[in-house]
Amino acid sequence: MIEIIAKGFSIGLLLSITVGPVFFSVIKHSLTNGHKGGLAFAFGVSASDITLVLIANVFTELFLRLRVYEKPIGIAGSILLMVFGLYFLFFKKINVNEDGKMVFKHRKRDLLKISLSGFFMNLMNPGMIILWFTISTSLISFSARHKTIIYVTALSIVLLADLFKVFLAGRIRNKLTPHNIHILNRINGVILIIFGLVLIGGILIYGNWTH
Repeated sequence: MIEIIAKGFSIGLLLSITVGPVFFSVIKHSLTNGHKGGLAFAFGVSASDITLVLIANVFTELFLRLRVYEKPIGIAGSILLMVFGLYFLFFKKINVNEDGKMVFKHRKRDLLKISLSGFFMNLMNPGMIILWFTISTSLISFSARHKTIIYVTALSIVLLADLFKVFLAGRIRNKLTPHNIHILNRINGVILIIFGLVLIGGILIYGNWTH
C-alpha cells in the first residue's frame, strides 16, 4: 500500500512542478484577483484534472473515437491558450479605487468566470491531455482500487501545490502596485501565446500530439 501511495505522490509531484500555462496563471490570478480569485481558478483546474482522469479511465471508447480528431482538437486547444494570452496582453484591466489601490471583484459570477477559465484552460491544454493519458496507460495493469488510490493521491498533491501557490502570491500581493500587476498580466499573456504557438508548431510538424 505504501508503494501505491508513493506512486500517486510522485505523479502528483511531477504534475505540480511541470511549468506550463496553468502554473503561471494560478499565480497571476492570485495576484490580480485576490486569494478568492486564485482559489476559484485552482479549483477550476482541479475539476478539469478530475474530468481528464475520468475520460481516460471510464470513457476509454470515447477517447479512442476522439483520437480521429486529435489534430483539430490539439489545434483548438492551442488557439484557446493564445486567446487567453491576447486577452491578458491587451484587454485585461486592473480595477483600482480613488486611492489607486486594487479592488478585487468577488461576486459569485466573477468567481465562477475565473473558475471556468481555469477549467477550460487546463482541459483544452494538449500538454495536460498527453500527460494524463500517458499516466492512465502506465497504470493499466493496476487494479481499480489501487488506481483510485493513486489518482486521489496525485490529484490531492496537485491541488495542494496550487493552493500553496495562491498562498505565496497572497504574501507578496500587497507589495505590488497596480502598474506592476499590469506588467504581470502582459507577461502572462505573452507566456500563454508562446505556449500556444509551440503546441501548434509541434502538432503541425509531428502530426499526432498524443504520440
